[in-house]
Amino acid sequence: MLTTLLLSGLLALNPFRSVPTVPLATPVALGSVDPCRLYGSVYLETDPRRRSQAFGVVYQEPDEAFADVLVYQETNKLFADKAGLWYLTDSRDFADYILLVTDNRNLADFSFHYTKVRSFAGCRKQ
Repeated sequence: MLTTLLLSGLLALNPFRSVPTVPLATPVALGSVDPCRLYGSVYLETDPRRRSQAFGVVYQEPDEAFADVLVYQETNKLFADKAGLWYLTDSRDFADYILLVTDNRNLADFSFHYTKVRSFAGCRKQ
């Protein structure tokens, strides 16, 4: 009876099986935010304490020449269907993307500038 107990314990531990070296949850490499894929409803967060809830960090560029994205503010969420067309929401709960606005250009993932012409909206070709 003791040998049966020891044998079942040894089989339960099974020191001869091959253990995979891959962890259960593989970490995903975090890259920078692609500004050319942002469209839809956007909430601009200004509180730096909520940085962890934001999708990315942006800088509002005062000049159009240095901006990565030219943004046209849509008045209807349904028309914000291409890159650079943003519908700015008043609530974080109804936004597709939450972006933290910073005043330091070096901390931002990308910069944007508002345009008044809808056809100019979009990414700059780099």
